[in-house]
Amino acid sequence: MGPVPELEDRARRCADRLRDADEVLLTSHIDADGLTSAAVAASALERAGIPFETVFSKQLDREEVAAIAETGYDTVLFTDFGSGQLDIIAEHERAGDFTPVIADHHQPATVAADGGTGAGGAGGSESGGSGETRRVDTEYHLNPLLEGLDGASELSGAGAAYVLARALEPEGTDSRDLAALAIVGAVGDMQDGDGGLQGANEGIVREGVEAGVVEEATDLALYGRQTRPLPKLLEYASEARIPGISNDEAGAVKFLSGLDLDLKEDGDWRRWVDLTTEERRTLVSSLMQHAVSRGVPASRIEDLIGTSYTLLAEEPGTELRDVSEFSTLLNATARYERADVGLAVCLGDRDDALERARTLLRNHRRNLSEGLQWVKTEGVTREEHVQWFDAGTRIRETIVGIIAGMAIGADGVDPNVPIVAFAEKSEDEVKVSSRGNHRLTRRGLDLSVVMRECSQAVGGDGGGHDVAAGATIPQGTQSEFIERVNALIGDQLDD
Repeated sequence: MGPVPELEDRARRCADRLRDADEVLLTSHIDADGLTSAAVAASALERAGIPFETVFSKQLDREEVAAIAETGYDTVLFTDFGSGQLDIIAEHERAGDFTPVIADHHQPATVAADGGTGAGGAGGSESGGSGETRRVDTEYHLNPLLEGLDGASELSGAGAAYVLARALEPEGTDSRDLAALAIVGAVGDMQDGDGGLQGANEGIVREGVEAGVVEEATDLALYGRQTRPLPKLLEYASEARIPGISNDEAGAVKFLSGLDLDLKEDGDWRRWVDLTTEERRTLVSSLMQHAVSRGVPASRIEDLIGTSYTLLAEEPGTELRDVSEFSTLLNATARYERADVGLAVCLGDRDDALERARTLLRNHRRNLSEGLQWVKTEGVTREEHVQWFDAGTRIRETIVGIIAGMAIGADGVDPNVPIVAFAEKSEDEVKVSSRGNHRLTRRGLDLSVVMRECSQAVGGDGGGHDVAAGATIPQGTQSEFIERVNALIGDQLDD
């Protein structure tokens, strides 16, 4: 039995098709989940002795799929995208250009029931028919949504690739070591909500623990436990804002200096990973007492503790040891057109590729900081059901979604209202990113539908997940787009 029993039959069919291929073109998305998906799939293909080539795409649209068809590969494996573009892919499949094998977790495309292109397919337009739609499918399609599992919270693209990898492994071999990368992908896709990874992801975590590559624990739920000196760990703790410590360097130093602990070594501040269990317990207890004394609500204090995932094969104190830091490192490669560097790190390069990734990460952090400061300074525009900002060329279109997520909860940005961000993609196109939260999705918010329908209505296209989605729209259509977004979110959240 595989890690996700519900997907076992689909995984087996996909694996059988890949084994029958003379060679495979592996194509994947460029974010952390896409990179880890590609790495898991590449490792599985190599172990199975299947020749392949790997390419990456920022956006899988009609033009990109046509270019893939022109490569001449008989079999194309899509990871972390493909489901939402199945209407386009199916056209090439019917034409005999290639056979698609898809391991994805995004919403599958739909077409109008009368055969015209519906509002759900990438690159499609609204049908003039009855309005009824049907889901597009293909024979080799591995997606949790097709079996009633939530692709936004229960299984990532890397998780789908891992399920495929387990089905593809040669007899007598064990691919459970690849669970480490699948967990990095899931966390990079923000699936580690309250209580850590849930649903189908739990089966992958279990296999990673059994294989000895992953440690699951309850720990301080702050980013940077492996690499940040303690004052920086607390100062930058956006996960649980604590007055007098968060965003306050002097306050963080004062708090730590007041503890009866030796938190420096050779004059330098130690990191969380350097502390003993007893020292960690003392620091957490003091941090909670401080938060209570400053009036921090109990719910936010509870957020200080969460589930951590440690990759045991990686060097302690490095970005690769903690899955959150690993995923951030990967985001810093592909979003600056260096997906090859991120893939090399995933596949084990700890020399040149890792150093290049670290350089890109420093640049990434600087850009995120500057972008977030720009949003705080310029502010957001508030509509009835959505808030938004248009960064133009001030923020790279590849990171504007991350910054939109970071801005939630900052001064003037309502954490309980979806946020939409625009950035220039080209002279003719605008990139759109949207972020919500799980409280809103439980009330009916589905940003995947919002981005897809509203973008197609203005001549663009989009999709994604209910809690986070994106689109590309023509320049000059931002106002009409936002009007449609505001109205549709209002309809979704109408109690």
